Amino acid sequence: MADDAMTTGDVTDDADSSTPTSIDPFIAMGQGDLGERMGIEWLELDVERTVARMPVAGNTQPFGLLHGGASAVLAESVGSVASNMHAGAGRYAVGIELSCTHHRSARQGYVTAVGTPLSLGRTLASYEIVITDEAGARICTARLTCLIRSQD
Repeated sequence: MADDAMTTGDVTDDADSSTPTSIDPFIAMGQGDLGERMGIEWLELDVERTVARMPVAGNTQPFGLLHGGASAVLAESVGSVASNMHAGAGRYAVGIELSCTHHRSARQGYVTAVGTPLSLGRTLASYEIVITDEAGARICTARLTCLIRSQD
């Protein structure tokens, strides 16, 4: 993970609180084997805006284009991390629906995903994730809905 490139914001202790808490636990958890394999780098972590990028190289389909599944992995990763920050202490979020519309392809460089909340509730969180190429052209628009559960 590219810790030197990451900026972080505050999250709240739970969905109904405004008391800031550190996001260090989210950074310490890492991104798992798939995120590492895909080369995902976290740039911003905040409930209201979560940003990550991923290289096109190594994430292509046989024709040399960014694989749609790679875009889906990036989108779900961004939305899941943001939803877990929203869930707060003692709770966790799991994806229950992912929808991706692929607008165009990318052949090189990096793609960047920006996740912003559509709805942040006590039991559900939905995020829109927009993926763009280095020129700012929209590659994919995704929506992720997560169920928020208690760790008990």
